Amino acid sequence: MNPKLKEKILESLSAVLPITGIVLLVSILLVPVDLGIMVMFIAGAVLLVIGMGFFQLGAEMSMTPLGEGIGVQISKKRNIFLICLIAFSMGAIITISEPDLQVLAQQVPSVPNYTLILTVAVGVGIFLAISIVRILFQINLSVILIALYLLLIVASFFIPKDFLAVAFDSGGVTTGPMTVPFIMAMGVGLASVRGDKNATSDSFGLVALSSVGPIAAVLILGCFYNPQEAAYQAVKVADVDTTRDVIWEFLASLPPYIREVMISLLPIAVVFALFQLMAHRYPRRQVKRILVGFGYTYIGLVLFLCGVNVGFAPVGSFLGREIGDESWRWLLIPIGMLIGYYIVKAEPAIQILNRQVEEVTNGAVSAKNMNRCLSIGVSVSVGLAMMRVLTGLSIGWIVIPGYVIALVLSRLVPNMFVGIAFDSGGVASGPMTTTFLLPLSIGACEAVGGNVMTDAFGIVALVALTPLIAVQIMGVQYQLQLRRERRARMQETVPMDAVDEIFEFEEG
Repeated sequence: MNPKLKEKILESLSAVLPITGIVLLVSILLVPVDLGIMVMFIAGAVLLVIGMGFFQLGAEMSMTPLGEGIGVQISKKRNIFLICLIAFSMGAIITISEPDLQVLAQQVPSVPNYTLILTVAVGVGIFLAISIVRILFQINLSVILIALYLLLIVASFFIPKDFLAVAFDSGGVTTGPMTVPFIMAMGVGLASVRGDKNATSDSFGLVALSSVGPIAAVLILGCFYNPQEAAYQAVKVADVDTTRDVIWEFLASLPPYIREVMISLLPIAVVFALFQLMAHRYPRRQVKRILVGFGYTYIGLVLFLCGVNVGFAPVGSFLGREIGDESWRWLLIPIGMLIGYYIVKAEPAIQILNRQVEEVTNGAVSAKNMNRCLSIGVSVSVGLAMMRVLTGLSIGWIVIPGYVIALVLSRLVPNMFVGIAFDSGGVASGPMTTTFLLPLSIGACEAVGGNVMTDAFGIVALVALTPLIAVQIMGVQYQLQLRRERRARMQETVPMDAVDEIFEFEEG
């Protein structure tokens, strides 16, 4: 086995194992689960681990160099209109290819699938173009985010209540395993050409602004459609009796994912071919490596989506319904928080973001600390989502104050942490959230007799929100640590009174 692939699979195993253990404990202590269901879950976990390993290696070999190369080439262009056109096209193409968006579109039957997909794609394309212009002209990310989110908050008061959760969920699902590696690498490529002191911090933020586009686009769409009749088709646990049934269930489910992922990757492969023909950026050896990377990415996504949707999602829905039917249903909150803490580690794009943050900050922000911070944030968000399922609390009472807090913090931390935080929000809400936590939430909502559209939907939006606050709090701590270290160094060479005067002057 390829040593690098083995390393990635072992990383995936360490991420998925805790979730598997939690589900096993819940099935033993609280909710008895049929043996066939549990075998399906474990088989799904195995496919998930292998798929994640292939995907991470493939994205590292293909998506990252392609995105970075396009970012470098774009920054060399002098025609702003051409730059925006390329950015818009890339954003729209990759968004249409995003598997998570296909899943969301199928859950909102009051809006035609292609209408929702194209609306979201246009939103991502426009805001990716805006984010690239921001990097080129060095516009402050915090200022743009404050203005945009204030507009979103105001707009949220003028659309149907049943559409609000779907709108904010759309911002999370569009930044999934296809878009994140490409868009983040594009930001690094754009910033690398500048080479100034703010280039590092400006390399983050593309995912953040690209997540605003879908929310804005779907909020506008909500003015023309009424989603009250929208219904979610809950996933059902496969009826299996033998190991042959288990294997056949997964094999029978593979063809749709083979086709879906092929359609998702094809536009990006065409972009790579056209880019190489026009720019001749990559030597022959690098071209072969990128093509092999596409192959790994394809295999990884097929196995990952099959494992998650066939093995993980049905068990999530089953557990939600069973726990929601019990008198001790309030245990959903701590159980959800525990699952949320570990499930974010299993998101493929999270690991890519964390490694990129560690590289760009030269280890000042380690991947380990980022993992811990995001886990805490997502844990809180899942707890809030379970509370909404049980109480029927409107998502607006959480999302609006949450974004206000995040925007206030964005004026108190270094620009680099603003970009990292808002990127993290989009990345955290990936396929594991939409295919395990969302079914868990919907199953519980159905059991307690709640409104699925208003009470269960919105968990993706909350998962995308809390990392914004958690990472920026980490940024405040990072800033204080740098300040203490600087003060200690100055005390070695400058009298204490002079050090105090310098810091008082800077604070003033």
